Amino acid sequence: MPVISLYALLLGFVLDLLLGDPSRFPHLVVGMGKMISSLEDRLRRLFPQTPAGELCAGAVLAVSLPLFWSGLTWGLLYLCNRAHPLACLLVESLFCWQCLALRSMKEAGMKVVAALKQDDLPAARLAVSQIVGRDTAALDEAGVIRAAVESVAENVNDGVIAPLLFLLVGGAPLGVFYKAINTMDSMIGYKNRRYLYFGRAAAILDDIASFIPARVAGLLLVLAAYCLKLDGRNAWRIFCRDRYNHDSPNSAQTEAACAGALHLQLGGDAEYFGEPVFRPTLGDDDRLPGPDDIGWASRLLYESSFICLLIGLAVKGAILCR
Repeated sequence: MPVISLYALLLGFVLDLLLGDPSRFPHLVVGMGKMISSLEDRLRRLFPQTPAGELCAGAVLAVSLPLFWSGLTWGLLYLCNRAHPLACLLVESLFCWQCLALRSMKEAGMKVVAALKQDDLPAARLAVSQIVGRDTAALDEAGVIRAAVESVAENVNDGVIAPLLFLLVGGAPLGVFYKAINTMDSMIGYKNRRYLYFGRAAAILDDIASFIPARVAGLLLVLAAYCLKLDGRNAWRIFCRDRYNHDSPNSAQTEAACAGALHLQLGGDAEYFGEPVFRPTLGDDDRLPGPDDIGWASRLLYESSFICLLIGLAVKGAILCR
């Protein structure tokens, strides 16, 4: 099984590069999202409408969802392996593919670039609204670019590096476990009126699960900046200086490294669900952002992902060959 998991990860990574997230193909995250929405409605009716009740309801969701999906994955792989190892390889490859979001993140960023290069700011706002949680209706061109770069940088960890590390350690069941946690956080892990208490357990769980991967991802981005002949030294400087400039202990790790590599200032104040959120900035305001910065952020995403995959496969292969 461990060797099969290694081959499945490699095949899943290739599938993600080639196919991304086809709209007509069933996807794990869609199923997780529907389950989260359904359970939220039921749990809110079941528990008292008080801060303590919402905390308990959110904790039940935060614990049950990842265990359900990872258990389902393990059970399916167990049955496939009993049938034939090739069936297990195929199914685990599909799970690994759906845990990753490399190509889809790049494509989403390129939609923003295409709209900006056609001077269609409303279309650019709409495109960037698909990949960020903030309100985008009032963003100017620079704000749209910064939001897109931040999203790509954050997804270096959430969409690729963290899932890769979990897949390397525990195969598809552990990768799916992380994906469920991260999907919960992206849906309910907000500090607004609706989710301040209900989403707290999911947000804390995501902080814990992403703690080590986010720092690895930040370091990989610095290395990727050197490989791409960007300003790796400045990426390291800003990473060290600004990586704790968010309330979240993890999200600024990759954003700070990306801001330094591109000499951009990211972060700052934003609106979420109509409510202002005041955040420190990341990086120095050395220049105005341009559409090409989204492309460079995507290159950093790809380069850091390739580095992580190669190092991870080498380390895991060495462990298995001992």
